[in-house]
Amino acid sequence: MSETDNAADIVPIKRPVRWHIFVFMLPALIVYSAVMVLPLIETLRLSLYNTVDGQPAFVGLANFKVLFGDARWARDFWNALVNNLIFFAIHMCVQNPIGVALAALLSVPKLRGVAFYRTAMFLPTLLSFVIVGFIWKLILSPIWGVAPWMLDLIGLKFLFAPWLGKSGSALIAVSLISNWQYIGIPMMLIYAALLSIPEEVIEAAECDGITGWAQFWKIKLPLILPAIGIISILTFVGNFNAFDLIYTVQGALAGPDMSTDILGTLLYRTFFGFQLQLGDRSMGATIATVMFLIILAGVSLYLFVIQRRMRRYQF
Repeated sequence: MSETDNAADIVPIKRPVRWHIFVFMLPALIVYSAVMVLPLIETLRLSLYNTVDGQPAFVGLANFKVLFGDARWARDFWNALVNNLIFFAIHMCVQNPIGVALAALLSVPKLRGVAFYRTAMFLPTLLSFVIVGFIWKLILSPIWGVAPWMLDLIGLKFLFAPWLGKSGSALIAVSLISNWQYIGIPMMLIYAALLSIPEEVIEAAECDGITGWAQFWKIKLPLILPAIGIISILTFVGNFNAFDLIYTVQGALAGPDMSTDILGTLLYRTFFGFQLQLGDRSMGATIATVMFLIILAGVSLYLFVIQRRMRRYQF
């Protein structure tokens, strides 16, 4: 027989369909669709409707025109958006750099008690936002708080002020409370990224005389840039979805004088209503849609622009 006949006699092997993969993924897909996908679709749909003569009616982009065109709605929205940007900027400038610094300190080989320090700094992340907000309200209270007393011990009581009660400092104070609670997340992610750096790279740097902080800036920091990028986008998404801590510390009105109002608290008051303000489902869904588009734009910018230009290291 020729080689051509042998090739013709070869029967291709048919791989069985792996139905079990779909079966195991189906419960997670159902839960994710019910909890995330369907509410998102309903929110987008609801933003295009409004109540006319007691009946829901399709109004297109009219709700968005009201949000951006009406003086009252536009004032509240832009105030919340600016506060949200400040809230995010404080996290990027305070929480993430300190998290990187703490991770760098914990990764020092000769440091003792690493497990204790790591646990202590990550512990606030595990606390309920209700507990965190209540504790910090007590600490910073000018009447029964311990902050004035602690500052008095070191002769700096003159620096104390009712930070949560002043419009100029309330947002900064709440942001720093949030930084204190969630600083453990960037710390642990960067710490894991530092531990994943191959020993060969560290040994090669030491052979070249690069040690200490110079080794961190020249060798380790460039290698953990992808992790820092992930932390930055997680911070962005988390801050523009924030609501719970500000609601606990400053209430739904995000006082004083709306100085701590962000998109999350504005959405809550608009959709559910608060005190004399009646709830408006359509306008609430409109604000939620704008929040979704802002987050989508930020994530897309990172994935398709920043991440592509970021230098990648492979070993």
